[in-house]
Amino acid sequence: MVDIGFFKLNAQIYGNEFFIAGCDEVGRGPLAGPVVTACASIEIKKYDEKELKSLLLKWKKIGITDSKKLTSDARLKILKQLSMTSLKANLIHTSIHSENITIKILIKEIPASTIDEINILQASLVGMKRAMLESCPLNLPGTILIDGNKKIQYEDSKHQLEAIIQGDSKSLLIGLASIAAKEYRDQLMKNLGEKYPGYGWEHNAGYPTKMHLEAIGLLGVTEMHRLTYKGVKEIYEERGYSRIE
Repeated sequence: MVDIGFFKLNAQIYGNEFFIAGCDEVGRGPLAGPVVTACASIEIKKYDEKELKSLLLKWKKIGITDSKKLTSDARLKILKQLSMTSLKANLIHTSIHSENITIKILIKEIPASTIDEINILQASLVGMKRAMLESCPLNLPGTILIDGNKKIQYEDSKHQLEAIIQGDSKSLLIGLASIAAKEYRDQLMKNLGEKYPGYGWEHNAGYPTKMHLEAIGLLGVTEMHRLTYKGVKEIYEERGYSRIE
């Protein structure tokens, strides 16, 4: 659990008032839909190692980890226990754990058009940066943990950035961000599946399943598809948006 180490380090360096945040993304592989990012942060007003460790151990006990390792029911159960079941993009979900600890989660969407324009890696980093900038108490010193091996483009002498490979399994904050992002995105794709029937998004979340690829060939490309992705690009270059929106 890398979070504990960073909290201790921050307390030693910054004193009592600081924050630590975890950022993650979901949806780099799908052929359709946005990439969804999230930032989960804990703001500390007065550092109490025992209180903080108790909170993180509770999170570990309820199963916070890499969202891909969890079923939808498990993810929803975790979010319910944190009173964060009605997730919405661009809305800071705040939970007051105690007079010393405030927890925040913010979800952002980066659309397919932006993914095509700047590529999926940059879109993911932009989305995580936006979630962090809009939800973290940046007036305070702190540490920002990013899942993967790339850091977001951000510099502030008060803030330390750390890229953590497999961070959603090693950091509870990154894991919580991944759970929120995945549950939000899966529900979003189910809703889009009703608007664009035939592609099976309610089951495949836009990933390149056999059914989805066959549906693209049959029905054509929609505005929700990523035009630079193999399986979509070929059909789009041949027909353009061949399906009536």
